[in-house]
Amino acid sequence: MKRCDLKLYRGYANKNELVVFGHVVEKYPEGDHKYTRKGFRYARTILQLFSIKTIPNLRVILRVGSVVAETQTLEDGYFRFQVPFTEPMEGGWHPYEVTVDDQIDKHKYQATRQEEFFKPYESSYGIISDIDDTFLISHSRRSFKKLFVLLAKNVQARKPFDDVVKHYQLLSLASRTNPIHPANIFFYVSSSEWNLYDMIIRFAELNGLPKAVLKLKKIKSGLDDFMMTGAGSHDHKFQKILNIIEFYPELQFILLGDDSQQDPVIYEEICQMFAGNIRAVYIRQTRKRSKSDTTILLKKIQDMGIDTCYFSHSNKAIIHSLETGIVFKQPTENNLT
Repeated sequence: MKRCDLKLYRGYANKNELVVFGHVVEKYPEGDHKYTRKGFRYARTILQLFSIKTIPNLRVILRVGSVVAETQTLEDGYFRFQVPFTEPMEGGWHPYEVTVDDQIDKHKYQATRQEEFFKPYESSYGIISDIDDTFLISHSRRSFKKLFVLLAKNVQARKPFDDVVKHYQLLSLASRTNPIHPANIFFYVSSSEWNLYDMIIRFAELNGLPKAVLKLKKIKSGLDDFMMTGAGSHDHKFQKILNIIEFYPELQFILLGDDSQQDPVIYEEICQMFAGNIRAVYIRQTRKRSKSDTTILLKKIQDMGIDTCYFSHSNKAIIHSLETGIVFKQPTENNLT
């Protein structure tokens, strides 16, 4: 039997369909401790993540509830299920299971893993956020500094922007009716590659960011690919956001990004297509040089009747969310009595 690992990602469902996805690889670095290593050992962990070898053309089987479906891994080891799913189910996180059971050139491959998918509650918002320089300080515009930070700073040393966690936690409670519990579906959509999935998940958990579905860029393998991490076209972000909004036509969405790359351009185009589905757009200011162009794009979005906020500190975004009624001021211990 030949070794293989299944790497599953968080999925999502609506009233009619379920979407889950993952990769089949020869070996995936194990253990959360690898993201808290220091110095050279941590740099080696990141480089190992960009040396993953994927396995194409393997049969994978999805099982969730009474649903059983099959598909095959692509050339980069990626697989995706989008299957009919109408079983009655409350909102929230639910488990699914995927199995590899196949044989190629006399090599037998077997593995089984479980992950979760999210089904939104009634009256939810959908929250779509960029990652780098939106909530995670990454220096996206400075390639060498970005690579240095990625290699030299583990998840405990990486930092979110001030008050961004507070804003996202408030958005997790936002409701079109009455906030009761964290009910909204979060998507973190980035030009970072699938290689960095676990690192991003671990960072979000350590810092108290809402649990989210991640949509990342095609997996890479090799040092050359690592040197270009996060670079290149951002068209995939537009397509992934478009797919999400089309999948949830009943939801209103809040979009969060920054002006370091193409988020304002992408969001303005999305708003043109789905103005009735977008509640607000938040853009973090990271560059003075981008202010004029970003302001023009946000004005176009405002003219569509969509709230916008251009901010350099998340406190301004929090105030905007409160003043526009997107979120409600949460009670404190002093006023609960």
